[in-house]
Formats: sequence, structure tokens, C-alpha cells
Amino acid sequence: MESLRLRVWGPKMSDEIDALRKTIISCTICELSKSRTNAVPGSGSIKTKVVFIGEAPGRTEDLQGAPFVGTAGKILSDALAYAGFTRDDVYITNIVKCRPPDNRRPNKQEMNSCRNYMQKELEIIQPKIVCILGNTAFGSLLNGNAITKNRGKIIKRNGQLYFVTVHPAAIIYNQDLRQVLKDDLKALSDIIDKLQKGIPVETNE
Repeated sequence: MESLRLRVWGPKMSDEIDALRKTIISCTICELSKSRTNAVPGSGSIKTKVVFIGEAPGRTEDLQGAPFVGTAGKILSDALAYAGFTRDDVYITNIVKCRPPDNRRPNKQEMNSCRNYMQKELEIIQPKIVCILGNTAFGSLLNGNAITKNRGKIIKRNGQLYFVTVHPAAIIYNQDLRQVLKDDLKALSDIIDKLQKGIPVETNE
């Protein structure tokens, strides 16, 4: 069974996440810093049990400097509500913090440039489980692929639990995935409830 880590929340965590946000906002490590309007650090509760990680900001996120606030963000919010979450309950971020031009997929160098930021977010928050949204994040975080074959699975890697599902943006082009995402997040909610109660969950290494 996955042991649950003891977390102590306080001003230090808030200070750490605020400092990280400022670093991300002013980052010029990769070429995306030259084309962005705003860098987009993660947002939400640092006391959460679950962190959602997507691919990269889109146009609306780039303009507003916040993650998942465009069409895909509305789809995600609906699925969260269906599963009993609110945006205030969770922390949402991306593997890449700046919008790639024309919403193209981020390349390996861009993902590597942001890797430390994402790892620091997880280090500060220490979630019980990380929800991976889509193939790009799946590949970057766990070297995974074929999201439709692996969605709904719990994967344990280096002591951290991960849950895999589709990216909300995929639903824009395939409405059949809307209920898939909702059902997956409902399953995720049930998994978190089990972890809270000390009930073992089946994992894939």
C-alpha cells in the first residue's frame, strides 16, 4: 500500500510557491520567452491532495497568465465539478509554462527547460496523486504513450502515484471524450477517498 506523507502547511509553503511563481514569470531560459505574452505558472490550492498537469498554455492562458482558462479550461472545470471537485480544491499546472507559437506541441528542449519548475511545484505541494492530462504530459512525466489505452490507470513511479487521463482540449475535436474525462475524474475522486481512508489501490509500476 502507498504510504501517505505527512505534510505541514504554513507560511513557508506559501512563500516557496510565491517565489517559484515569480521565477517562472521572469524566466528567459528557452526561446518561448521571446514569443510569449505572459508566462503561466501553476495555480490553485497548495493544500490539495491532487495536482493536475497538462501540456502547455494556449492563447487565452498566454493572455491572462493563468492555466486552463480557455475552452479546454471550461471543459476541465465541468469535469471537475462532475467529480465533486472545485478549482479551489486542486492545483493545476503544465509541463511547459509558456505558450508555444501557434499552439504547437512543445519540443524536448522546451520541456526540459521547464522540468525543474514542475518538479519544484510537486516538491512543495507533495500531492497524494498527480493527474496527467494527455499524451504530451504522459510522455514527459513517465515516458508513456497511447493515452487512450492507459487512461484510468494508476501508475507508481519513484514513490509518487500518477493517474492518467485525456487532455480536455481533445474533447474540442472529439465530443465522445467528454464523458470519458468526467468518468475518469470521478474515479480519481474515489481513489483519493480510498487513500485518505488507508485503503490500498491497485497500481502499475
